[in-house]
Amino acid sequence: MFVVASFDYSTYTELAVTEIIEKGLKKEQILALPLEVRGESREILDTIHHSDGVSMVDGGFILGAACMTLGVLYGFILEWGPIIWGLIGLMGGFLIGCLIDYFWGKTRHSKNRRKGPMSEVIIMVECPVEQVEMVKMTMWGHRSLGIATIE
Repeated sequence: MFVVASFDYSTYTELAVTEIIEKGLKKEQILALPLEVRGESREILDTIHHSDGVSMVDGGFILGAACMTLGVLYGFILEWGPIIWGLIGLMGGFLIGCLIDYFWGKTRHSKNRRKGPMSEVIIMVECPVEQVEMVKMTMWGHRSLGIATIE
């Protein structure tokens, strides 16, 4: 039987493989496949089919609407009128909101993100039926993301 597990690439992966070897399986029975990581590109607009949770125009829309409202209100007092001042407030608020989102999001995400992108490793172990539970428990104990068995 084969036991296939997915891990984030970390020391837990190596500890799981080492523990499986110590429990009696040979190195020839274990296959480790690191997956290639594609670089993340930051999207400006979220679509209905793809949303990464980080949109750079949300703040622009909110601040643009607020500044437009203020521009229309004070446009009755100012010389150019409410329509022109509403459009100026909309464009100015949108640009300022987008810049705030860009710089604030850039610093917030750079603190939470590791230096390089995370990679996954697939570990495949060929073992007798009697040892399947031992291999699965070892992998679960070392923070496996998911496990499957193949006959």
